[in-house]
Amino acid sequence: VQLQASGGGLVQAGGSLSLSCATSGRTFSRYAMGWFRQAPGKEREFVSSISRNGDSTYYADSVKGRFTVSRDNAKNTVYLQMDSLKPEDTAIYYCAAALTHVAWSAAYGYWGQGTLVTVSS
Repeated sequence: VQLQASGGGLVQAGGSLSLSCATSGRTFSRYAMGWFRQAPGKEREFVSSISRNGDSTYYADSVKGRFTVSRDNAKNTVYLQMDSLKPEDTAIYYCAAALTHVAWSAAYGYWGQGTLVTVSS
């Protein structure tokens, strides 16, 4: 599975961004999809994930109520809508695929290249 994240950029605090992660192949619906982020000098952390058919989602407490994950299996794409952005959301955001819907990164065997989100105060 090849993953390509896009949609990052510079936004002011309180603003919104929408990330997309397009995947190759016809097996997208077999995978749970996750979003992770890594801020400068920090470890990678879980942000959100969505089950294979989209009926289950997980969120980190830090983004709950502000971020929304969704997927379109017909388009082989997963999305992350980020609202009410804060400077602490600044990070490289990665999408990843796993055969099991979990929140820990070790379960995700396929990773995209990341897209940078910068939130200015």
